[in-house]
Amino acid sequence: MRIRLRAWILVGAGLLAVSSGPAYGADASSAEPGAGSVRYTVRDLGTLGGTRSEATAIDGNTVVGSSLTGGDAAEHAFAYDLRRHTMTDLGTLGGSSRATGVEGDYVVGRSGLSTGGPAHGFAYNLRTRRLVDIGTLGGGSTDITGLSGDTVVGTSSLPGDVTTHAFAYSLRTRTMTDLGSLAGPSGTSTAAAVNGAIVVGSSSLPNTPATTLHGFAYNLRTGLMTDLGTLGGRSSTANDVSGSTVVGQSRTAGDGLTGYAYDLRTGIRTDLGSRFLTAQLISGTTVVGGDGLLSSSFDLTTHTSAVIGSGRGVTEVDQLAGNVVVGDNFAPNSFAFVARVDNGDFTYLPSLGGLNSSATQISRRGVVAGSAALPSADPVTANGPFHAAVWVPRAVA
Repeated sequence: MRIRLRAWILVGAGLLAVSSGPAYGADASSAEPGAGSVRYTVRDLGTLGGTRSEATAIDGNTVVGSSLTGGDAAEHAFAYDLRRHTMTDLGTLGGSSRATGVEGDYVVGRSGLSTGGPAHGFAYNLRTRRLVDIGTLGGGSTDITGLSGDTVVGTSSLPGDVTTHAFAYSLRTRTMTDLGSLAGPSGTSTAAAVNGAIVVGSSSLPNTPATTLHGFAYNLRTGLMTDLGTLGGRSSTANDVSGSTVVGQSRTAGDGLTGYAYDLRTGIRTDLGSRFLTAQLISGTTVVGGDGLLSSSFDLTTHTSAVIGSGRGVTEVDQLAGNVVVGDNFAPNSFAFVARVDNGDFTYLPSLGGLNSSATQISRRGVVAGSAALPSADPVTANGPFHAAVWVPRAVA
């Protein structure tokens, strides 16, 4: 499972939109929800008593995210049960909290230890209803970036809070492992994602400036960290992993930038081209990424590429699951969408009465989680508060 942390881009009422309709400057039907072969029904998940909330992840019947509490006094992580239609406040470690991922019985996220103080990663067990501080590698803070099975990965500061290292935390044994760096104990590293026993991220190198990074893959079974190298340039990153294939960004011999895929079994590196400079994600043999404007897909078997969506505005993909992607299309307003990279199907998702919406993850059953705007009480503003929402698919006859 890939967790992507998102900023609260849309939670302020009317933050991005000031009109009452799509901002494309083309026909309004281009932003109508349900344009693809599947239509979706939107469901408001409500809040923990405050004015706004956001869903960040979904697994099975559990949706997680964060919400303002009564009187908008604080932000707390929540878990919503789609079967019982109930939202549970997961509490905090002393300050505010935010859930960013869920798999099975476990919810993970980040919480402040006090108001304005350092933040630690947390794990919440939905069965026992216990919130656990996963701690740090000796520094003041941790940041969770991935969850796979009972393994949580992220980045922690070391004693003194000057250097950071990637870590893996076992939910079963409650132990945190320092993954080190390619430059040894004194180097820096960050974890981006985990799939099974493979953790990927970026690390500093020995005898080079601290700002020069290479992507790495760390095998939790063998304890070995592999330098993924570059496409001829001086630096690279690793952003996601599926099976034995890692994707990221690299400098070329001519100091250009391009996306790449690296097979850990064969050592074969594939240049994905300049369409895949940002937010590289992989599922099976399908890669998606962006160039800062449009998002595209790449098939590692056929080496064919295609633009996702209409090619208008800015398309941002937040999750890839098989051949299905979810994300947002900004033009300049934000419209949540679901798309298939195998057949080009593209569907805008409806809002909750306001104009804008934002999608973050899709479940195995095709339910999409995110946030959507309520109607605005102000006639010159398109959006009311944003609430956590899910979109439930229904096939079109």
